Amino acid sequence: MKFLDTTLRDGEQTPGVSLVPENKLRIAQRLDELGVDIIEVGFAAVSEGEMEAVSLISKQGLKAQISSAARGTINDIDAVLKSGASTISMIIPTSDLHIECKLRKTREQILKATDECIEYAKDHGLIVELLAEDATRSDFDYLTKVFLTAIGAGVDRVIPCDTVGILTPERSAEFFSRLTETLKFPVGVHCHNDFGMAVANTVAALGAGAEEAHVTINGLGERAGNASLEEVVITLKSLYKLDLKIKTEMLYSTSQLVSRLTGVYVQPNKAIVGENAFTHESGIHTQGMLANPLCYEPIAPELVGATRRIAPGKHSGTHGIRAALEKMGLQPKEDQLKEIFLRVKSLGDKGKTVMDADVLAIAENIMGLGQDKPIKLEEMTFVGGDKITATSSVRLSLNGKVCWGAAVGVGPVDAAINAVKDAIAEVVPITLEHYMVKAVTGGTDAMVEVVVRMRKGDRTTTAMSVREDIVKASMEAVISAMNVLTTDYNKNKQ
Repeated sequence: MKFLDTTLRDGEQTPGVSLVPENKLRIAQRLDELGVDIIEVGFAAVSEGEMEAVSLISKQGLKAQISSAARGTINDIDAVLKSGASTISMIIPTSDLHIECKLRKTREQILKATDECIEYAKDHGLIVELLAEDATRSDFDYLTKVFLTAIGAGVDRVIPCDTVGILTPERSAEFFSRLTETLKFPVGVHCHNDFGMAVANTVAALGAGAEEAHVTINGLGERAGNASLEEVVITLKSLYKLDLKIKTEMLYSTSQLVSRLTGVYVQPNKAIVGENAFTHESGIHTQGMLANPLCYEPIAPELVGATRRIAPGKHSGTHGIRAALEKMGLQPKEDQLKEIFLRVKSLGDKGKTVMDADVLAIAENIMGLGQDKPIKLEEMTFVGGDKITATSSVRLSLNGKVCWGAAVGVGPVDAAINAVKDAIAEVVPITLEHYMVKAVTGGTDAMVEVVVRMRKGDRTTTAMSVREDIVKASMEAVISAMNVLTTDYNKNKQ
């Protein structure tokens, strides 16, 4: 079984996403390390930037095949040849709707173009995949004729595309079973998610004889996206017990990388790699999970490189609150735990999102602990502008010792956060995993709410700040989260 990842082509067609060649290369290198067989890195004929990206990645000597998408034209094929890609994903429509309305051609012209273009590409040394666009709305007999023409011309694989996601798992199994039995030739599957069934349809197709799955990280793609690589892989591995060469422990970090570089954040309840995939708040759930994670986790978070987290909130139980506090080295008495529990519940009932930093502050107050934090922001400066790189410097107090940090960023917030990380990097290596900002009120003096999730080793924590100044709100949230991660009352007792 093979995986073709099209995050850098079909995924980049997500509205609002545009990757520079250097960032495409970063993602391609990660996908290669992840273990995908083919990386579709772009559309060489589309623009100079795309040509540059495909050429740059093709020169890296990656283990995966490097593919460029192309239409069924000689000019597009020449662009792929010029780029240095080893593989071409040749897209040719096969439904009457596309042939007649979009291309204004006839079935016979499509058959001729299929034969000529594949023969031309093969004669010039390319590995050729034929992607039949809108295949699942095509006349099946004609689709078969197109594929047989392609096979006769020397194509390496044929890929029917469920371009607008109209298959169901039952229809997918029937369609691919019939097609593979008819062709007796390597067939792949390329599904879109318009009805939310891309992963299910892909899995059904693989079960019916398809040998290659086209997928994207985080399910990126036009409209509702494509089949998600991480969901297809973990489904096959965990539910179907297949031995795959994909390094699943890299899935979460790869998801985060793609999210950062594309600017498309992963929905919290996204399967496998979402923020809440291994997060537990409900008291009933946390009690069972703490006894045995299998109670409420079908897979271990370590399988995908994620970590388990107990989130505080109005649904929390005392078991969950106690476990969260124990990670900070806090062991409240029963009456103290009850009071902490009630205050957390009260915050949640008022509609407030309860962060880990809130729980720590409540516990310290009730337990009468010192309010001195390990990390304090003493001073911060930043400069920036249209022609000036955003630069920030900070002075921090880290456990009573002064440390300095300076860094640049894409804006004042990024620069300031980078400066803080620079100041404490050698002593406390902490990474920012998620950053979200939204306006709470309207107007130019709007209050903004900043939420961050940060990681230190296998621990993650959340914090929030609301201010008029986005830079100050961001710094306050970041420092609060860092203080949670660096607070360990057990260590302090020693």
